[in-house]
Amino acid sequence: MPKLKTRKAAAKRVKITAKKKLMRRETGQGHFNARDAGKTTRSKRSDSVVFKTDAANILLNLPYGN
Repeated sequence: MPKLKTRKAAAKRVKITAKKKLMRRETGQGHFNARDAGKTTRSKRSDSVVFKTDAANILLNLPYGN
């Protein structure tokens, strides 16, 4: 059986934890960040967990991720 291809766009955007949760970066970090409040800037520094329903669809694109 041939090897399965990984969707690289999905692989670059998520990280799989040891308990099979998917972590993603907060959105809106590209530019125009100086106008954001301090609270918003601090919240953009941390990663967030992907919702379970979205995670199931993302894992379909990552055949060796589970």
